[in-house]
Amino acid sequence: QVQLVESGGGLVQAGGSLRLSCAASGVISYINYMGWYRQTPGNERELVARIFGGGTINYADSVKGRFSISRDKTKNMWFLQMNSLKPEDTGVYSCWALVRQRDYWGQGTQVTVSS
Repeated sequence: QVQLVESGGGLVQAGGSLRLSCAASGVISYINYMGWYRQTPGNERELVARIFGGGTINYADSVKGRFSISRDKTKNMWFLQMNSLKPEDTGVYSCWALVRQRDYWGQGTQVTVSS
């Protein structure tokens, strides 16, 4: 079992920045991949950014150049730095981990970007 807890969401004006954090606990040594997904109003959940086991990172086209994912292995955490936020980035952001071919999700944190 793996537990994921996000923090760092909130309300920000367009052009602003937020940093999301995800803290993992449990059987964390078996985490293969990790990342962030979001669900924006009226849309299905979509990938934002993820880190593969070898360190390869990929981003959704909509956030490239604005968002950055990173991890701190010593603290079993990963982060999403979000810059130049746009109103269309508004949504619920969830951290995600793949452990032994099973998906784990955090509870989600709301990000609201005002115009």
